[in-house]
Amino acid sequence: MLGLIISLIIVGLIAGALARLIIPGKQHMSILMTIVLGIVGSFVGGLLGFLIFQHDATDGFFQPAGIIGSIIGAVIVLFLYTRFAGRGANRR
Repeated sequence: MLGLIISLIIVGLIAGALARLIIPGKQHMSILMTIVLGIVGSFVGGLLGFLIFQHDATDGFFQPAGIIGSIIGAVIVLFLYTRFAGRGANRR
């Protein structure tokens, strides 16, 4: 169980950091938020992988992805975050 948590944190950090490098602009996020971005991106990547390939139905609909799927998911989540959260911050 501890190994799973540590691997989720490491993959989340890598995927979140790479997503922040891919998406242009400055994102005001801490390291903790980068890890959360990568972990959420991992589950988004797993969901998209399941919806597209329908390959691994035994693991369920909500599953973590590999590192490539995690990066793709994190890029999608960060793109949506910068589009919707950035608009609210500019209006104030």
